Amino acid sequence: MVEGAMSGPALLRLLTWLSPAFPTGGFAYSHGLEWSVEAGDVRDEASLTSWIGDLLAHGALWSDVILLRQAWRAPNPAALAELGTALAPCAERRLETCAQGAAFALAAASWPAPALQALADGPLPYPVAVGALATAQDVAEDDAALAFLHAAVANLVSAAVRLIPLGQAAGLRVQAALEPAILATEAATRTATLDELGTAAWASDIAAMRHETQYTRLFRT
Repeated sequence: MVEGAMSGPALLRLLTWLSPAFPTGGFAYSHGLEWSVEAGDVRDEASLTSWIGDLLAHGALWSDVILLRQAWRAPNPAALAELGTALAPCAERRLETCAQGAAFALAAASWPAPALQALADGPLPYPVAVGALATAQDVAEDDAALAFLHAAVANLVSAAVRLIPLGQAAGLRVQAALEPAILATEAATRTATLDELGTAAWASDIAAMRHETQYTRLFRT
C-alpha cells in the first residue's frame, strides 16, 4: 500500500457512508439554491460555480467541515452537536443538518460508534455525526473531511442541474471546476479551531430563509 493511502476497509466505509445511495435524504435539500435560482442569483454554470465556491470558503460548508474535524477529535461530541445546531441561521438550515444527521446515525448503526450512538436522542448536525463515526471506524480525519466536502458539493450541483436546469455535462464541468476550492477548504480547516466557526455568505442564508415561504418548492430547503 502506498504510504499515506487509506486502508481498504476504511476507504470502503467512507465510500459507503458518503455515497448518494446512503439513506440520509440529501437529495431532498437544496441549501437555499431553489430560491436562489428563482431569484436569478444562480442561473448558469458560472454563477453556480461562484455560489458554491463562496459556500466552501465563507459559508456553511466551511463551518461544517470544522465541526466534522472537531467531532473526529472529541471523545464526547455532545457539546459540538449543541453548537452545530445553534449555528443554523434559520429553521430550514436546522432541519437540513439535523434531519440528515439523524438519518445518517440511524443508517450507520451497522458500524459501532458509541460516541455517535450517545447522540442519537438529541439534535444531531450531519457533520458532527460523520466525524464521530469516522473516528470510531478508523477513517482518517483529512480523508473524512475531503469526502464530506466532495459529497456536499456534488449534492448542490445535482440540485442545480434539476433546478436551473443544467445538463449533466454542465454539472460535471462545475464539479471539476470546484475541485481546487474543495481541496483548499480541506487544507485550510486542518488547523482551524472552534473560534473560526462562522460564515459570511449572507445571500445564501437569506435564500434559505426566503425558501421557507416560497410558493412552489421541489426541495425541503
